[in-house]
Amino acid sequence: MPHKPNILWIYGEDLYPNLACYGTPAVQTPNIDKLASEGTLFTNAFVTCPVCSPSRSAIITGRYQTSFGAHNHRSKRDTPLPEHIRLITDYFRDAGYYTCNSPGPPFDKPGKTDFNFQRSGVFDGIDWTQRAEGQPFYAQNNITDTHRNFTPDPQNPVDPDDVEIPPYYPDHPLIRKDWAMYLESAQVFDRKVGEVLQRLEDEGIADNTIVFLIADHGRAHIRDKQFLYDGGIRIPCIVRWPGHIDAGVVSDELVSGIDLAPTALSLAGLEVPPEMEGNIFLGPDAKSRSEIFSARDRCDGTVDRIRCVRTKNYKYIRNYHPERPYMQFNRYKYQQYPLWTLLPLLGKEGKLTEAQAKFLAPYRPYEELYDLQADPHEVENLAESPDHQNALNDLRTRLDNWIETYGDQGENPEDPEVIAAQAEDMYDKHQSAPDSQLSPEEYIKAWEQKLIRR
Repeated sequence: MPHKPNILWIYGEDLYPNLACYGTPAVQTPNIDKLASEGTLFTNAFVTCPVCSPSRSAIITGRYQTSFGAHNHRSKRDTPLPEHIRLITDYFRDAGYYTCNSPGPPFDKPGKTDFNFQRSGVFDGIDWTQRAEGQPFYAQNNITDTHRNFTPDPQNPVDPDDVEIPPYYPDHPLIRKDWAMYLESAQVFDRKVGEVLQRLEDEGIADNTIVFLIADHGRAHIRDKQFLYDGGIRIPCIVRWPGHIDAGVVSDELVSGIDLAPTALSLAGLEVPPEMEGNIFLGPDAKSRSEIFSARDRCDGTVDRIRCVRTKNYKYIRNYHPERPYMQFNRYKYQQYPLWTLLPLLGKEGKLTEAQAKFLAPYRPYEELYDLQADPHEVENLAESPDHQNALNDLRTRLDNWIETYGDQGENPEDPEVIAAQAEDMYDKHQSAPDSQLSPEEYIKAWEQKLIRR
C-alpha cells in the first residue's frame, strides 16, 4: 500500500505574484521558477481578505471569515472557536498525520498563525522531524521576509531604475527604492524556499510531498494591502507533486483561499467535509469556479466594510462607507508606507496623474466596476457606463446571493470598546517610533535616508 503523501504549505507574507515565473522582470526567483516548472502555476488565485488574520482564519478553516465572525483584523483572538468549526489540521490529525508549523529555515521555532479566534493545539509541533517514524505530515512554513519592513538582499540588490511601477503610483525615486526593496525581499524569500525544497530532496521525500506555494494576501503597498483591488487579494499559487500533478502547466482557473484546505485534503485522498465552503481546484474531483469573493472589514483602528466579486473579466466592488476616504487615518500605514505620506504631498503640488490622484478623493463611490482585460490596474470605474450595465447588474446579483448564502457578519457593528482598544494598541506600538512626531516633509526625508542605508 503506498504511503500517504506529505503536505507542505510554504507561505509568503504580503506577497503578490511579483516573481520571475509570473512575469516580473526585475526580480530573480530561480527556486520558485523551478518549482513552477515542476508543477502547476495558477495565475488567478485570490484570498478572501487583503490582510493577514482574517485571510489566514479563512484558509485554515476552508470557510469565509465573514461567515463565522473572523472578519475584523485581529479580533476575537481570545474567543474560543466554536467546536463545530474544525481546522484542516484536525482532519489531517484524524487521518494519522503529524501537523507542524515553523517560519522555515532553520525550522527551530513556531511559525505565524495569527488567527481571529482561540483554539489550542492547532499544530502538534514545530518541525516534521518530530513525527513518528513513517508518519506522514502536514506542515506549514510561514516565511516572513516579504512583510514590512522588507528584508534587503545585499547579495543581489535590485536597481530602482529597473522596477515597473503601477500607473496608480507616482514615479518618484522614493517609491522606486521602496518597490525595489520589496522585490529584494521576494528574492530572500526565494532562497529560503530553495532551502526548504532542497531539504525535501536530501531527506528523500520530495516525490511524496505535495508542495503548495501560496501567500496570505497581496502587496504591502497602499491601495493594495487592506483593499480589494488585485494588488491586495491576488497571490501566487504553485502546486507540485511529481508524477501526480502536471508539470510546467500554467492555469488561469480561478482559485480562492478557502479552496486550499479542501484541495489539500482531496489530493491526500481524504474526505472533504461538507462544512467547508471552498472548492477542490486540482485532482480528479476538481471543480471550476466562475467567480471569487473577498471582503475587508476593520483593520487596526480603521473601521471599514468593503466587498467584491471577481470573475476572469470583471471586478465589482461595493463600498459600504462611501462617505469615508480611501486614506482614512491608519497609524500602521503612516509609519510603514512611505507613499502614504508622499502621495498627499505630491497631490498638493499638482504632481499626480488622474489615476494617481483618485486615491486621495475625500469620499468613494458606492460601487466600482472594472474591465480587467482592458484595465488590469483597475483605474477606470465603469459603474456608471451605459455600455456596462449588464455586467454591473450581474455582479451585483452574484454578490447579493453570496451574502445571502453564506451570511455576512460584517453587517453587525463591532463593539466600540473593541475598536478603541485596537486603535490604542496600534497607536502605542507606533507612537514610540523615532519618526512619529515628524512633519510630512521631514518624514519623507527620514524615509529616504532609511532606504538609502538599506
